[in-house]
Amino acid sequence: MKMKKLSNYFVYAICVIAVAFSAGAFIKVNANTNSMPAAQPVDLTYAAEKALPAVVHIKYLQNSKVQTVEMEADPFDFFDPFGFFGNPGNGGKQKRKIQTPKREGSGSGVIISADGYIVTNNHVVDGADELTVTLDDKREFSARIVGTDKMTDLALIKIDGKNLPAITIGDSNNLKVGEWVLAVGNPFNLNSTVTAGIVSAKARSIGANDVESFIQTDAAINAGNSGGALVNTKGELVGINAMLVSQTGSYAGYGFAIPTTIMNKVVADIKQYGTVQRALIGVSGTDVNRYFDMQKAEGKEVDLGTMEGAYINEVQDGGAGAEAGLQKGDVITGIDGKKITKMAELQEYLANKRPGDKVTITFLRDKKSKTATLTLKNQQGNTGIVKNADLDVLGGNFREINNSEKQQLNISTGLVVMKVNNGALKDAGISRGFIIQKVNDEPMKTIDDLQKAVKEASTSKDPVLYIQGIYPTGKKAYFAVPLQNE
Repeated sequence: MKMKKLSNYFVYAICVIAVAFSAGAFIKVNANTNSMPAAQPVDLTYAAEKALPAVVHIKYLQNSKVQTVEMEADPFDFFDPFGFFGNPGNGGKQKRKIQTPKREGSGSGVIISADGYIVTNNHVVDGADELTVTLDDKREFSARIVGTDKMTDLALIKIDGKNLPAITIGDSNNLKVGEWVLAVGNPFNLNSTVTAGIVSAKARSIGANDVESFIQTDAAINAGNSGGALVNTKGELVGINAMLVSQTGSYAGYGFAIPTTIMNKVVADIKQYGTVQRALIGVSGTDVNRYFDMQKAEGKEVDLGTMEGAYINEVQDGGAGAEAGLQKGDVITGIDGKKITKMAELQEYLANKRPGDKVTITFLRDKKSKTATLTLKNQQGNTGIVKNADLDVLGGNFREINNSEKQQLNISTGLVVMKVNNGALKDAGISRGFIIQKVNDEPMKTIDDLQKAVKEASTSKDPVLYIQGIYPTGKKAYFAVPLQNE
């Protein structure tokens, strides 16, 4: 699996820290003897020995598939009975079947429990038909995906094993800028590779994920390191390596890891609920210093009373922030007594909360400090538990359309509703025989497609299936099917 990449175009205010270190087993840290305690050697070999057995190599396989695609017909192709002249009512379009190539890739993962739970990146396993995990001792296991979270780019997978070498999970909050760390993974399929560096920055936001508060490091991270471990000198896991920033695709000095403060909550929610319970204030914005830069670029001068904090640019109607009286232009400077200097710090703190939790916000309005206590909500605007819905919620049985139905109705894909029981379909007025062609604008080719659409919609901000289809008579219809979480 290729490392997820970002152009420097998307990176704001990334500082470059030059670090020189010896290639020996021990590295001495220079110190100012007048103001600091005497430096002690940092033993990186101990951290490597502790971490290496827990970091695995993940091989990804997506099988070749046959897909039907629509393309412009060639009006001069007289010999294609299904082309332009063969189907003049389709506006010069023709449908053809293509076979996608088999896709293979690789990445890394970290064993977090002796019974086989492994954390990796979502982009390492997304869309995989088969996952093979190879341990440091060369044992191989087939893995299944327990759950994924695209918003943080994390995934939890599982292998069947006992007494596996699980890593000790540390607290990323305790990391300090300048502290030594190791990146452990499998770059370029080179198994069990360790690189050393320091923490260059914390709570870094680079616009890669919806929820992010990256640890920035200059430990070399390359393609294949995705999902691997970032560990401290004790060999404790402090982050999951996620991406690099480079114009070439190879390491150029910057690497980013997802802190364990975010990882722990994602793993716990996936295990307990099947999906992440995301707690939201219901505001959007940016770092105060970025807001100043944007205003300065437009020739405007502003005075917010601070140069630190999270500037609120928009307040969502009906959200927790709106109910607590937050307004556009407010600057969040603290939450539950914790100082907030930038938006990523606020996101990291909220990533550990669940809908229904109460928090106290400190903010500036017209340069005057105010406080507000609010109840966090989920992405659907309430405080309930968001669950992954299954096909059972629809209350129906389905099958793929056959060749006769394709020819008769001049369609290429669809799912026939074979039976309607009590459930969302019946409530929406969908009857037996109706052919579902699209759900939320996605074509329905297989029952797995429908299952995926139900799952994604059930955890979204708008838990509704917008279904387009056709009856056996040729009559087309459109339904909105709400998915209610109990």
